[in-house]
Amino acid sequence: MTSKFTCITCRVAFKDADIQRQHYKADWHRYNLKRKVADLPPVTVEEFQRRVLLQRELDNLESTPINAHCKICRKSFSSQNAFENHLNSKKHKEANISLVELEESNNTPNNLNGENIYRDKIINVSADITKKQGDNPTVDDVVMQEDSDSDIEEVDSDEWDEEYKDNPIANNNCLFCSHHSRNTVKNLKHMSLEHSFFIPDVEYLVDLKGLLMYLGEKVTQGYMCLWCSEKGRSFHSSDSTKQHMVDKGHCKMLHEGETLAEYADFYDYSSSYPPDHQDNPDAEVTVPVLDDSDYQLVLPSGATIGHRSLMIYY
Repeated sequence: MTSKFTCITCRVAFKDADIQRQHYKADWHRYNLKRKVADLPPVTVEEFQRRVLLQRELDNLESTPINAHCKICRKSFSSQNAFENHLNSKKHKEANISLVELEESNNTPNNLNGENIYRDKIINVSADITKKQGDNPTVDDVVMQEDSDSDIEEVDSDEWDEEYKDNPIANNNCLFCSHHSRNTVKNLKHMSLEHSFFIPDVEYLVDLKGLLMYLGEKVTQGYMCLWCSEKGRSFHSSDSTKQHMVDKGHCKMLHEGETLAEYADFYDYSSSYPPDHQDNPDAEVTVPVLDDSDYQLVLPSGATIGHRSLMIYY
């Protein structure tokens, strides 16, 4: 039996709406959203976990002190990133070219290349980690990646630490343009007047800030139109997403069908339930049966409605 709770981006199905809502907030779903924008196929949760572990090993490797020294420029470095930035700098490359030309004129071998020293340092550090942790496949992948090209896509570690860095709502900016407001209320007023944006079922909304932040993530990180959602076209930047919503009049939330489960954490509809249902959510709602005998209906209010065949008598 096909489940009605699915995620088109990750190509998975869920047995209930709660699991689906939790999935929408997971890093795996966000990672696949970015791959979708880049026209890449989604990865499975096992492959995603493997890439996360690999990236952590790389981060640990980069933070390991290496005490590297560039003999060409006569400078020392205590971290891998600093030394790598130095090797890619224009000043180091010019000094290296000058040294190579000088050695070619003197026919002397070049043993001062900083890149060779850097490569030896990386291999030594990787070997030390391997000895400490044993036959760890992820560490082996890190070591092999220094010797051969890999087709594994690295996960940017900044996306976990700076999750809300570019979220316009965090800075009181408009979701659809570059307008800046003093506070959230003024920001909502601007979006309502300028873009006809409104929040559906606002009387049942319990987390306004959380909902706006989530909408900001969809636009700036997932590059998704709020109305088209996952079923619309793909965009490659937040600016193109905003332009699409403004041009097509899609500056509004899709709040029906499967998207109700996506926004369920921000709403509470319990106050709309019948009185008996509020005390016991699992209780069955009894619908009063109208008396339809004698070609007429007596409504609970006492009004009587006759059949249209008897219209000539009324």
